[in-house]
Amino acid sequence: MTSPNITSTNTVYTVAVPVAAVLSVLGIALSSSGYVVTLIGFAAIYGVFCTGLNFFMGYTGQASFGQNAFAALGGYGSAILTANYYWDPVLALLVSMVLSGVIAAAVGYPTLRLRGHYLAMATFALGLITYEISIEWNSLTQGYMGLSGIPPLGIGKYELVSEKHQLIVLTFVMLLGVWVSVRLRDSRFGRALRAIAGSEAAANALGINVARYKLAAFVVAAIYASVAGSLFAHFVGFISPEVFGASMVILSFTMLYLGGVGTTWGPIIGALIVSLLPEVLRGLKEMQDVVYSVVLIAILIFAPRGLSGLAVLFQRKQTGESKQTGMNP
Repeated sequence: MTSPNITSTNTVYTVAVPVAAVLSVLGIALSSSGYVVTLIGFAAIYGVFCTGLNFFMGYTGQASFGQNAFAALGGYGSAILTANYYWDPVLALLVSMVLSGVIAAAVGYPTLRLRGHYLAMATFALGLITYEISIEWNSLTQGYMGLSGIPPLGIGKYELVSEKHQLIVLTFVMLLGVWVSVRLRDSRFGRALRAIAGSEAAANALGINVARYKLAAFVVAAIYASVAGSLFAHFVGFISPEVFGASMVILSFTMLYLGGVGTTWGPIIGALIVSLLPEVLRGLKEMQDVVYSVVLIAILIFAPRGLSGLAVLFQRKQTGESKQTGMNP
């Protein structure tokens, strides 16, 4: 039977401390300049994107290099519907989510039959195809010129004109995304995904429909990516193909592995560090890139499970001490 003290400790480390840290960062950003607000806003958007990527890669154990395709669908979907057809931003975001989910299901059905490097290559090709379409379809996307005049988030006549107000909403959406991810992970659906990550053959032997569950996880990750793309479009007010190119894939993988793949708060931690670290090191001038690379490599060497993994180890140590304390008379 689980000790109440151990349960309380787990709740503190897995919920209270991370949420308090996120709200502290939000408070610092709201009391700072607009540039800091923009940086934290980008970190929150990437936090949403990486949470979805973590659901597919961390919980399901699959590789996907093409989630930027669904971010592009969400971003361009919201931009076109709001700027050209004057839709409500929230409605445009929801419609883009549904569209991305349907396309992910259609594309993922044949693609997810591949495994390992073949799956990674197929998903990477998906991202490249979407990127090229966003460049060449000038009549719809305006190509390299991009789409401007995208309204900020809002409902009806109420728009979040201030960046600080938008940041509050972005933080709420990010925390909501983490909560939904945790709920799915701890459900029967999530347990089936973890079984697939452990061994597809064993999961299949247990009666788990591996193909169906992998497809469902892929669709969930695509929906997260679509939301992130839509949020970016409304937060910046402008999008172009470069936003959703290969650099987005590289950044998201760096964030995910730096924070801790397969952990709850790893994507958020990684997004914050990768977004803020270059600005912290900007004073080093020509040595900035060198020091930035050294810091990232050092973290990956000394914390191979990511920074969130260090917190998990500390939590287990505290839990072990609590157990020993509970056993002592």
